[in-house]
Amino acid sequence: MGTNRIESPGLHHVGIVVDNLDAAIERYRLLGFGEPEIVDKPDQAVRIASFHTGGGYLEIMTPTDPDSGVARFLASRGPGLHHVAYRVSDLAATLDRLAAEDVELIDRQPRVGIHDWKVAFVHPRSCNGVLTELVEIDE
Repeated sequence: MGTNRIESPGLHHVGIVVDNLDAAIERYRLLGFGEPEIVDKPDQAVRIASFHTGGGYLEIMTPTDPDSGVARFLASRGPGLHHVAYRVSDLAATLDRLAAEDVELIDRQPRVGIHDWKVAFVHPRSCNGVLTELVEIDE
């Protein structure tokens, strides 16, 4: 194999969209999850319950504005899987590489997600129908 090997991204978190955040939190507590961190992201019109899962996170989210992208997603697809997120070591370089390969990006530049993570989304059309988030974390 050549030296152009691309580092495999690790699974970072799974995002689930719900219409009733409190009920979903209680359901996941029954499954054994602890207390989530509740984060409001007004710029994305979403409220998130973030459960630490040991090696990653589970994000349960609900829209806070009926005209937001997450609200439209929930209205058209119903509650369930919203996105899968993968950890990358250099988000800006990853986005540049994907753009050069004509991958359809929602975000061409990193933005700030919860926990001050650098994040960017790849359109579902480029990932077999799954909204994909890329996450870079300064460690």
